[in-house]
Amino acid sequence: MSFANLYERPGPRGIRRNRVLAVAVAAALLALAYLVYVRFDEKDQWAASKWTPLLRGDVWATFILPGLVGTLSAAVAGVVLAGLFGLVFATARMSDHRWIRVPAAMVVEFFRSVPLLLLIFFAFFGSFALLGVNISAFSAVVFGLTLYNGSVIAEIVRAGVVSLPRGQSEAAYAMGMRKGQVMRLVLLPQALRAMTPVLVSQFVVLLKDSALGLIVGYDELVDRGLNGIAANFSNVIPAAILIAAIFILINLSLDRLAQRLSLR
Repeated sequence: MSFANLYERPGPRGIRRNRVLAVAVAAALLALAYLVYVRFDEKDQWAASKWTPLLRGDVWATFILPGLVGTLSAAVAGVVLAGLFGLVFATARMSDHRWIRVPAAMVVEFFRSVPLLLLIFFAFFGSFALLGVNISAFSAVVFGLTLYNGSVIAEIVRAGVVSLPRGQSEAAYAMGMRKGQVMRLVLLPQALRAMTPVLVSQFVVLLKDSALGLIVGYDELVDRGLNGIAANFSNVIPAAILIAAIFILINLSLDRLAQRLSLR
């Protein structure tokens, strides 16, 4: 996408200023990277003994891959359920009936305001336990991810639909469509296309938030990496760097997928 039409092209002074700022920022980043390298070297974090375990097949089979499966399982379930939750409550918030619109707004605002960590904690130790129901750590994590991210997605969808020109819905009503058909066939397809980058960003947040499952002992990547690898090989920093790299690769893949969907 080109942004040439959104901003004025800088003149000679602006070009020189931008170049100076780019060099200054690059120098600051290099200095910071060098400082981090030196501090890590002082703590012997670059020693081969701390990194070679991360290349072993048994370490990947025992810790990394099972943790990755746990993270992706919770994330996929959370994405599906949060997406459904968001669509349902976004539609309910735009209802003409006050008895539907107001309770839906209260639910969305409540779960958007409660920290995700507390939702997971209360699901596992509180609310379901008071009902005499014991749920797994996986269910507690998915429960929290669904309610929190679903509430955010509901607001994203509602904002996307409301931002469309009124002429879209008016033309559909003039053709004899009912409100459900207008929403499903006219408004939502256009809104979802425009909201794809924002939705993917929220799904990336959901993926990273799955790491909060360690509070209830859920077997996911961060827990396996820090409490598994680091505990056995005393290499917290290398394990954390590896886990961060895996999350970055997954998130870049999601971004690439979003670009493909946008083109289609």
